[in-house]
Amino acid sequence: MIEFVHPWCFILLFAPVLVRWSAPPYKENKSALQVPYFTRLVAVTGEKPESGAVIMNRKVIQRVLLIFSWLCLVTAMAKPEKIGEPIIQQKSARDLMIAVDLSGSMAAEDFTNLKGEKLDRLTSVKLILTDFVKARKHDRLGLILFGDAPYIQAPFTDDLTTWLTLLNESSIGMAGQSTAIGDAIGLAISAFNKAKTKNKVLILLTDGNDTGSKVPPIEAAIIAAASKIKIYTIAIGDPQTLGEEKVNEEALKKISKITAGAYFQAMNRKELHKIYQQINALEPQQFDIQSFRPRTSIHHFSVILLTVLYVSILLVVVFRFRFKSRAKYHV
Repeated sequence: MIEFVHPWCFILLFAPVLVRWSAPPYKENKSALQVPYFTRLVAVTGEKPESGAVIMNRKVIQRVLLIFSWLCLVTAMAKPEKIGEPIIQQKSARDLMIAVDLSGSMAAEDFTNLKGEKLDRLTSVKLILTDFVKARKHDRLGLILFGDAPYIQAPFTDDLTTWLTLLNESSIGMAGQSTAIGDAIGLAISAFNKAKTKNKVLILLTDGNDTGSKVPPIEAAIIAAASKIKIYTIAIGDPQTLGEEKVNEEALKKISKITAGAYFQAMNRKELHKIYQQINALEPQQFDIQSFRPRTSIHHFSVILLTVLYVSILLVVVFRFRFKSRAKYHV
């Protein structure tokens, strides 16, 4: 399929006709031949002497070539483009933010892996997030790390390899020893406000014991709900733990309920893996399908055709002239 970027240029096809109708024929002055017997020559030929000019008439092949040349030039100016087959692109319709707690309480070794070994909470979170992220190939993921204060470790991106690298480089206490859950939710709201997708999800992995937020977690959750952000809270660790390492289940349940999300509790890696499977079922991947046709300009072909034609005719004329010259010389 071929389309023209400037189809109005074809109006110029009528320009030669207008010029021919409006402009007089081209005339060229030439020297006259003087002869002593001019009067006798006029009497013999019967022609009357008069001033004027001879209008040169083109041959049919010249007219055809001229018309074809002008057609090629006008076609090139109209800029034809070849329209290719439609190409379909799939784009994620959801931005998924994951907030990970790096406070000192995440160092508690009350998490059990599949082999029955005790691991600290953050190490277990990294292992399961790796499996979870591999199943989100078409989502844009962001990463928030928080302790005394939250910060964005990775903005929304579809580069999952880099995302996982940034996650694995994090360590307990690098953001401080406290737990600022409310501030982490507030930072996620700010990041989502800059995003263009409508389906927004925040997965919050923490022990739920807020000890350093400037904005209370419940108030932050109310603001998140107003921004249509769902928060899935995942309590990491044993709820029977006491002191600063205690898991605050009540706060996490309220946060998820306010935002129409869900609350989960992970005691071991197997349970955490089941939680991510549930989240995958609750928040299926959604796509915006974009289709477009590639365009390739082919305006240069008409110019090339015209050039090849003129060069070919020029070569024919040159060889024909030389052939006649040689034939005349041999005679």
